[in-house]
Amino acid sequence: MSRDARSMVRFDNIEKRFGENRVLNRISLDIPRGQFCVILGPSGAGKSTLLRMVNGLVTPTTGSVYIEGWRVERDNLKHIRTGIGMIHQHFNLVQRASVATNVLAGALPRVALWRALLMWFPVPYRRKACQLARAVGLNAAQLSRRVSALSGGQQQRVGIARAFMLDPSVILADEPVASLDPKISRDILGLLRDESRRRAATVLCTLHQIDLAREFADRIVAVRGGEIVFDGEPKAFDDAALRSIYGQSELLAAAPSGIAEPGPSQVAEVLI
Repeated sequence: MSRDARSMVRFDNIEKRFGENRVLNRISLDIPRGQFCVILGPSGAGKSTLLRMVNGLVTPTTGSVYIEGWRVERDNLKHIRTGIGMIHQHFNLVQRASVATNVLAGALPRVALWRALLMWFPVPYRRKACQLARAVGLNAAQLSRRVSALSGGQQQRVGIARAFMLDPSVILADEPVASLDPKISRDILGLLRDESRRRAATVLCTLHQIDLAREFADRIVAVRGGEIVFDGEPKAFDDAALRSIYGQSELLAAAPSGIAEPGPSQVAEVLI
């Protein structure tokens, strides 16, 4: 297919099976440049599988994924991955290494192996690592600290800085705040949103927290049982959309005692 920049990420009639288990069923989506798109859904809905198809970690059974019109396939994975940053649920940092080393690791796809092994990163990358650390709220004294000495929120800030090292056009954030408390979660998602807007990067972020999706997303794509059940602006995400994801019986089971039919705000609290 020829290159087409009308959409940054495109899923074209995606289906994914693991044996007899169909995880995704006929998913088609266009994600434009610069959009903060939250993929929302319960555990097992298929949202992480969808995300991992963007950088080739999972291959569709049928259908195709495109980045700026380039099809994601084995022959061009190395090229495509240099334009994608990844932020992980459990940070995926080298705990015994310093903050600076972990941020610099984001440049590994473009640094010679011998340089990386000797930690001789070119000066421009070293400067950029310091700039990114400051941008995500880490001070100069923390650059030399081991990551293991940082709080969870600080570690995720390191993960965000690392993800932006090569100025990616796409950021994939897989449940980036699942292990953080609500206040820190908002800080981290606000930071991710601001940094991606500053760099015109497209963000695909999987979440299961309804309130956070409503607060930070430009667009919510909700998945249940491997199928899209909602695709629209956060303000359009109403009670009917909520039930289409979690089902009436699940909402009632999650409701606090004495509440017969929970509303959206109550559901948001009990599902986090």
